[in-house]
Amino acid sequence: MAHDLDSNDAGPPLSIGRQGYLFAGGTIRDEPGRPMAGQLYAEFQIPHPLRHPFPIIMVHGGGQTGTNFTGTPDGREGWAQFFLRRGYAVYVADQVGRGRAAYWPDVYGASSPARHDPVLQRFTAPATFKLWPQAHLHTQFPGTGLPGDPVFEQFYASQVPAIASFAEQQRLNTAALVALLDKIGPAILLTHSQSGTFQWPVADARPHLIKALVAVEPNGPPVHDVEFHGAPDYFSDAEPTKPSGLGHVPLAYSPPVTDDSPLRFERQARPDAPGLVPCWRQKEPARTLPNLQHIPLLILTAEASYHAPYDHCTSQYLEQAGVRHTFVRLADRGIRGNGHMMMLEKNNQEIAAVIADWLENALASSAAR
Repeated sequence: MAHDLDSNDAGPPLSIGRQGYLFAGGTIRDEPGRPMAGQLYAEFQIPHPLRHPFPIIMVHGGGQTGTNFTGTPDGREGWAQFFLRRGYAVYVADQVGRGRAAYWPDVYGASSPARHDPVLQRFTAPATFKLWPQAHLHTQFPGTGLPGDPVFEQFYASQVPAIASFAEQQRLNTAALVALLDKIGPAILLTHSQSGTFQWPVADARPHLIKALVAVEPNGPPVHDVEFHGAPDYFSDAEPTKPSGLGHVPLAYSPPVTDDSPLRFERQARPDAPGLVPCWRQKEPARTLPNLQHIPLLILTAEASYHAPYDHCTSQYLEQAGVRHTFVRLADRGIRGNGHMMMLEKNNQEIAAVIADWLENALASSAAR
């Protein structure tokens, strides 16, 4: 593995007009030492020239930090640099209690550590474990994806503990991302995996500040997570139920959800096709999500990821709630062999180009409307 500072493989040197960082959200707490807690960290770069009016906020997934977007474990450029070269300002976040947004145990409670085996099974070497039907198709992670490989070691070194309560993660990061939008103004929000569950309440709270949503394999599927067991019975529903359908933070459904009139869900009798999970959805008549209905939205799914069996369920749930969107399976675009950490994989720039092309068209159409 080489990190060649003189390499021109990515193109000419980046021209950055301004860069820096900020914290968003958080309050000074009464716990010992009176720490600031609840804030996220975001570093930003603004290219010169700036060609697009709206910055892209990139939010990493579970066990990760913003390094997911600022490079790859084998030393190539990441999605942040790709979009800077396209003329977008880029904000790369560290979630509340991660990376440079300090973790305070007296405030946040228990943490969940990085987990070696799930990293191998879900991120770097799923073809070795074959826990879901598409896993054997994974070919794009650089190197072997196994311990002893220097690229794997670089990636595994980047894994960090997180707040153990997923419900608390959602509450804290939703508030911090809303605070970030209030600081910087209208933006494009790009989320990956676990952070995908934040984007719905953030957009629900600030629909006028979200110019587009890019959901890269967003946390899912709706209502229940999935547990993977390998062949022959690959899937089972996990507990508990997601109270808002898409997560724990309440959403502004229409008609409103109340204690006397809660959301009600039902499960497909059979999956749409072999190798897919049966989806959960609302019982009809379904409530809508009016604050999300006019935001351009892309859902992107890789061929070999553990999301491949169920991201269509997220798409169907949103469609039932009246949320128009674009659902792209990368394999349908001829982009094969990717897993969940596609922003780090060998063809990461090709995938970024799919997002960039969609953004150009979606923002132009939105402006025309």
